[in-house]
Amino acid sequence: MLVLLPLIAFAALAALFYGRLFSGDPSRLPSALIGHPVPNFALDPLEGLTRDGAPVPGISSAGMSGGVTVLNVFASWCAPCRDEHPYLVELSKMPGFRLVGLNYKDDGENARRFLGRFGNPYAAVGVDPNGRAAIDWGVYGVPETFVIGKDGRIAYKFVGPIDEQGLRERLVPAIEKAMAAGS
Repeated sequence: MLVLLPLIAFAALAALFYGRLFSGDPSRLPSALIGHPVPNFALDPLEGLTRDGAPVPGISSAGMSGGVTVLNVFASWCAPCRDEHPYLVELSKMPGFRLVGLNYKDDGENARRFLGRFGNPYAAVGVDPNGRAAIDWGVYGVPETFVIGKDGRIAYKFVGPIDEQGLRERLVPAIEKAMAAGS
Protein backbone atom coordinates (compact mmCIF):
# COMPACT_ATOMS: atom_id res chain seq x y z
CA MET A 1 0.00 0.00 0.00
CA LEU A 2 2.86 2.38 0.84
CA VAL A 3 4.31 1.78 -2.64
CA LEU A 4 1.02 2.81 -4.33
CA LEU A 5 0.62 6.05 -2.31
CA PRO A 6 2.83 8.21 -4.62
CA LEU A 7 1.04 6.83 -7.68
CA ILE A 8 -2.39 7.61 -6.15
CA ALA A 9 -1.25 11.12 -5.20
CA PHE A 10 0.08 11.71 -8.72
CA ALA A 11 -3.15 10.45 -10.31
CA ALA A 12 -5.23 12.70 -8.04
CA LEU A 13 -3.12 15.78 -8.89
CA ALA A 14 -3.19 14.97 -12.61
CA ALA A 15 -6.99 14.65 -12.52
CA LEU A 16 -7.27 17.96 -10.65
CA PHE A 17 -5.01 19.80 -13.10
CA TYR A 18 -6.76 18.28 -16.12
CA GLY A 19 -10.18 19.28 -14.78
CA ARG A 20 -9.08 22.86 -14.05
CA LEU A 21 -7.42 23.17 -17.45
CA PHE A 22 -10.78 23.11 -19.23
CA SER A 23 -12.84 25.00 -16.66
CA GLY A 24 -13.78 28.63 -17.05
CA ASP A 25 -13.99 30.95 -20.01
CA PRO A 26 -10.64 32.49 -21.03
CA SER A 27 -12.50 35.41 -22.66
CA ARG A 28 -13.63 36.48 -19.20
CA LEU A 29 -10.11 36.94 -17.83
CA PRO A 30 -10.09 39.90 -15.47
CA SER A 31 -8.01 42.97 -16.18
CA ALA A 32 -6.33 44.94 -13.44
CA LEU A 33 -6.51 48.01 -15.69
CA ILE A 34 -10.30 48.37 -15.71
CA GLY A 35 -11.12 51.75 -14.20
CA HIS A 36 -7.54 53.01 -14.54
CA PRO A 37 -6.20 55.59 -17.01
CA VAL A 38 -4.81 54.24 -20.25
CA PRO A 39 -1.08 53.52 -20.12
CA ASN A 40 1.22 56.28 -21.32
CA PHE A 41 2.26 55.44 -24.90
CA ALA A 42 2.83 56.89 -28.35
CA LEU A 43 2.95 54.62 -31.41
CA ASP A 44 4.01 55.59 -34.90
CA PRO A 45 1.50 55.18 -37.73
CA LEU A 46 1.55 52.20 -40.07
CA GLU A 47 3.62 53.67 -42.89
CA GLY A 48 1.85 53.88 -46.26
CA LEU A 49 -1.63 53.17 -44.85
CA THR A 50 -4.34 55.52 -46.11
CA ARG A 51 -8.06 55.88 -45.53
CA ASP A 52 -10.24 57.99 -47.81
CA GLY A 53 -7.07 59.21 -49.53
CA ALA A 54 -5.44 60.56 -46.35
CA PRO A 55 -2.64 58.98 -44.32
CA VAL A 56 -3.89 57.09 -41.26
CA PRO A 57 -2.31 58.56 -38.09
CA GLY A 58 -0.66 56.68 -35.26
CA ILE A 59 -2.12 56.43 -31.76
CA SER A 60 -1.12 57.74 -28.36
CA SER A 61 -2.47 58.02 -24.84
CA ALA A 62 -3.00 61.75 -25.43
CA GLY A 63 -5.72 60.97 -27.98
CA MET A 64 -7.65 58.63 -25.71
CA SER A 65 -9.74 61.14 -23.79
CA GLY A 66 -12.57 63.49 -24.62
CA GLY A 67 -14.57 60.85 -26.44
CA VAL A 68 -15.10 57.11 -26.37
CA THR A 69 -12.36 55.12 -28.09
CA VAL A 70 -12.30 51.42 -28.91
CA LEU A 71 -8.77 50.03 -29.25
CA ASN A 72 -8.36 46.70 -31.05
CA VAL A 73 -5.05 44.81 -30.79
CA PHE A 74 -4.49 42.86 -34.02
CA ALA A 75 -1.85 41.31 -36.26
CA SER A 76 -1.87 40.04 -39.83
CA TRP A 77 -0.39 36.69 -38.72
CA CYS A 78 -3.23 36.14 -36.24
CA ALA A 79 -5.90 33.75 -37.61
CA PRO A 80 -8.57 34.79 -35.06
CA CYS A 81 -7.96 38.43 -36.10
CA ARG A 82 -9.06 37.48 -39.61
CA ASP A 83 -12.20 35.86 -38.19
CA GLU A 84 -13.15 38.95 -36.17
CA HIS A 85 -12.32 41.52 -38.85
CA PRO A 86 -15.78 41.59 -40.54
CA TYR A 87 -17.28 42.42 -37.13
CA LEU A 88 -14.80 45.29 -36.69
CA VAL A 89 -15.77 46.63 -40.11
CA GLU A 90 -19.41 46.47 -39.00
CA LEU A 91 -18.56 48.08 -35.66
CA SER A 92 -16.71 50.95 -37.36
CA LYS A 93 -19.98 52.04 -38.99
CA MET A 94 -21.56 52.66 -35.58
CA PRO A 95 -21.48 56.39 -34.71
CA GLY A 96 -20.40 58.01 -31.46
CA PHE A 97 -16.92 56.60 -30.90
CA ARG A 98 -13.55 56.16 -32.57
CA LEU A 99 -12.15 52.72 -33.49
CA VAL A 100 -8.34 52.52 -33.50
CA GLY A 101 -5.94 49.64 -34.03
CA LEU A 102 -2.75 48.58 -32.30
CA ASN A 103 -0.73 46.50 -34.75
CA TYR A 104 1.10 43.96 -32.57
CA LYS A 105 4.53 42.56 -33.52
CA ASP A 106 3.78 42.65 -37.21
CA ASP A 107 5.60 43.37 -40.44
CA GLY A 108 4.39 46.68 -41.93
CA GLU A 109 3.90 45.30 -45.43
CA ASN A 110 1.89 42.33 -44.14
CA ALA A 111 -0.27 44.62 -41.99
CA ARG A 112 -1.00 46.93 -44.96
CA ARG A 113 -1.83 43.92 -47.15
CA PHE A 114 -4.12 42.53 -44.40
CA LEU A 115 -6.04 45.81 -44.07
CA GLY A 116 -6.11 46.27 -47.85
CA ARG A 117 -7.59 42.83 -48.35
CA PHE A 118 -10.15 42.82 -45.52
CA GLY A 119 -10.84 46.57 -45.25
CA ASN A 120 -9.55 49.20 -42.86
CA PRO A 121 -12.08 49.91 -40.10
CA TYR A 122 -9.58 51.96 -38.05
CA ALA A 123 -9.47 55.75 -37.81
CA ALA A 124 -5.85 55.40 -36.59
CA VAL A 125 -3.34 52.55 -36.41
CA GLY A 126 -0.28 52.48 -34.16
CA VAL A 127 2.58 50.07 -34.75
CA ASP A 128 3.96 48.13 -31.76
CA PRO A 129 6.88 46.22 -33.33
CA ASN A 130 8.37 44.84 -30.10
CA GLY A 131 5.14 44.45 -28.11
CA ARG A 132 6.09 46.91 -25.36
CA ALA A 133 2.87 48.94 -25.57
CA ALA A 134 0.80 45.73 -25.54
CA ILE A 135 2.55 44.66 -22.34
CA ASP A 136 1.64 48.00 -20.76
CA TRP A 137 -1.97 47.40 -21.78
CA GLY A 138 -1.92 43.95 -20.15
CA VAL A 139 -2.52 42.12 -23.41
CA TYR A 140 -2.61 38.33 -22.98
CA GLY A 141 -2.58 37.67 -26.73
CA VAL A 142 -4.15 38.90 -29.93
CA PRO A 143 -6.87 39.79 -30.60
CA GLU A 144 -8.03 41.87 -27.65
CA THR A 145 -10.29 44.91 -27.64
CA PHE A 146 -10.52 47.71 -25.08
CA VAL A 147 -13.24 50.31 -24.56
CA ILE A 148 -11.86 53.60 -23.26
CA GLY A 149 -14.29 56.06 -21.72
CA LYS A 150 -14.49 59.80 -22.30
CA ASP A 151 -12.36 60.33 -19.20
CA GLY A 152 -9.44 58.35 -20.68
CA ARG A 153 -9.98 55.36 -18.38
CA ILE A 154 -10.29 51.76 -19.52
CA ALA A 155 -13.94 50.82 -19.15
CA TYR A 156 -14.01 47.30 -20.63
CA LYS A 157 -11.75 44.60 -22.03
CA PHE A 158 -12.85 41.97 -24.55
CA VAL A 159 -10.38 39.07 -24.71
CA GLY A 160 -10.29 36.94 -27.84
CA PRO A 161 -11.88 37.30 -31.25
CA ILE A 162 -15.12 39.24 -31.56
CA ASP A 163 -17.98 37.19 -32.97
CA GLU A 164 -21.61 38.09 -33.63
CA GLN A 165 -22.77 37.18 -30.13
CA GLY A 166 -19.82 38.86 -28.40
CA LEU A 167 -20.35 42.00 -30.46
CA ARG A 168 -24.08 42.18 -29.78
CA GLU A 169 -24.17 41.02 -26.15
CA ARG A 170 -20.89 42.30 -24.69
CA LEU A 171 -18.93 44.81 -26.76
CA VAL A 172 -21.69 47.07 -28.10
CA PRO A 173 -23.36 47.35 -24.64
CA ALA A 174 -19.98 48.27 -23.12
CA ILE A 175 -19.47 50.95 -25.80
CA GLU A 176 -23.00 52.31 -25.29
CA LYS A 177 -22.45 52.41 -21.52
CA ALA A 178 -19.19 54.34 -22.01
CA MET A 179 -20.90 56.77 -24.42
CA ALA A 180 -23.73 57.35 -21.92
CA ALA A 181 -21.33 57.99 -19.02
CA GLY A 182 -20.22 61.52 -18.24
CA SER A 183 -16.67 62.77 -18.45
